[in-house]
Amino acid sequence: MLYIVLRGQDIIMHSLKLYIREKLQASGCRLGFAVAIENTMDERLLNHGSSGFGIIADHATSSNQIRWLLSVFGGIVMCKVAYELTGIISPLVFKGFTKLENKQKLEWKNRGFSTFHAIFAAVGAVYFLLFTDLFDEHANEELIVNRSSALSDTLLGMSIGYFFSDLAMIIWTYPTLGGVEYLLHHGLSLFAIIQSLISGQVQFYILMVLFTEITTPFVNLRWYLDVAGKKNSTLYLLNGIAMFVGWLVARVILFVFFFYHIFTHFDQVNQVFYPMGYYTLLTIPPMIAMMNLLWFWKIAKGLIKTLTKLTKQS
Repeated sequence: MLYIVLRGQDIIMHSLKLYIREKLQASGCRLGFAVAIENTMDERLLNHGSSGFGIIADHATSSNQIRWLLSVFGGIVMCKVAYELTGIISPLVFKGFTKLENKQKLEWKNRGFSTFHAIFAAVGAVYFLLFTDLFDEHANEELIVNRSSALSDTLLGMSIGYFFSDLAMIIWTYPTLGGVEYLLHHGLSLFAIIQSLISGQVQFYILMVLFTEITTPFVNLRWYLDVAGKKNSTLYLLNGIAMFVGWLVARVILFVFFFYHIFTHFDQVNQVFYPMGYYTLLTIPPMIAMMNLLWFWKIAKGLIKTLTKLTKQS
């Protein structure tokens, strides 16, 4: 398992260097500058590569690997149970559930375990970030980027199980449950969480990103109300406002703090010895932030449209 991850890192880093070099040359940069950038990446790999692999070897003990696999499996089981329970409970709450098309029933239950994971992950992230001393900078001398625990590993493992489950359903039923943007989001999330889990590094930042899942229940409730024919209800409007505010706080403002924290703690970030973990931290969060801004723009336009319609009616 670890060999595959480390071998994959070599391939990705080599491809990344070639990609950056081609783009720099295409943009008119001199060959010397492109080579200098490539040499900088090589130097980092040379200086931090061996120690990075050592960190993984130290963290990925046999007991840890077993716990990781069990937590991933536990996440998959959690999704399956929530999926089935949603199918059992929904007809009792919404009488029209039995009349829905099969595709709608599938998505209804899929959003059931999506909501459950979102609450589970957000609560877990808040617990570790605010209610434990795991990431308290004054609690111990360990760099904040190197801190992890058995419980935080378990949370990440179960989230990996969720993303695997949801991604599998998205691919199997494509494009019923989501398009390319969902594949990209889940793929990037999986890659980042796995990197953090096996190295035991940057879990502080991964948990911060996991907290953004708190907006998912509002997104799912909006879909449920729409399918149930409650698009003109007061609850639909209030949920739309809550979704707008929640998205603004959790996926826009929080990311501003996220990047600010990285900037002010870059001396510690620079100590992330696992090469792919270092570059993952510097590249994937900005990509997710851009997707969040795009979705936020769509949410804002939808809310403005709804409020404008209500104003005209009144």
